[in-house]
Amino acid sequence: MFSEFERRELLKEISEVADRAGELILSIYETDFEVRQKNDKTPVTKADELAEALILPVLKQLLPEVPAIGEEAVSQGREEAVSGNLFWLVDPVDGTEEFIRRSGEFTVNIALIQDQIPILGIVGAPALKRTFRACGTGTAERRSDANAWETISARTTPKAGPIVVSSRSHGDRQKLSAMVKDITVQRHKIMGSSLKFCLIAEGSADIYPRYGPTSEWDTAAGHAVLRGAGGCVWATEERELLYGKAGWKNPEFLARGLL
Repeated sequence: MFSEFERRELLKEISEVADRAGELILSIYETDFEVRQKNDKTPVTKADELAEALILPVLKQLLPEVPAIGEEAVSQGREEAVSGNLFWLVDPVDGTEEFIRRSGEFTVNIALIQDQIPILGIVGAPALKRTFRACGTGTAERRSDANAWETISARTTPKAGPIVVSSRSHGDRQKLSAMVKDITVQRHKIMGSSLKFCLIAEGSADIYPRYGPTSEWDTAAGHAVLRGAGGCVWATEERELLYGKAGWKNPEFLARGLL
């Protein structure tokens, strides 16, 4: 549906709105903000709500006929109907628990889904001054602070063994141990939010196994970046994680670099 030029132009536009959302989030991050609980018992702050309120209208301006699904809107019962094969997925603050503990490891996630696959996405980490984006195979880029965008690529697993990255807050440690028991793991990194996908996309890690619960807006943007860097996200062996599922819930998955 979209040409390469159109995808790149869309990516520029969502990069700008992600930057604006990041600035707004940081303005709240630096205050004594209130933490509340949503109906599902997960935390939420003003940063989540205001950032999403900034992002969603811009996406509707860019593609007026395309639904934009935001985590906070869904949690408040304001979910937009998705009838076609094209929609946005937004997590305004992925890693709210990291935001609350002030680790810096939270992100702004925006992705465009077509035919159940993320065709473009951006992951901005405002507190770390790092941003990752992609709009198709071979287009993954990163930017640090105000520097220029640079191309990134996932790597093949080194002979010394993979670097495994996993979540600080979630996951089944027994399953993780079982997965790596027959391989030599070079190192194990702990990282919050969708930055785990980005570490693999830039060649700083090799495998991200996820055994805890996730929603589609948690993974779509990072998935797009990793796909753009040559990696993949499998829900089952050699079957890519798909989007647009009932309830927006993901199964267990494995993200990895080049095979």
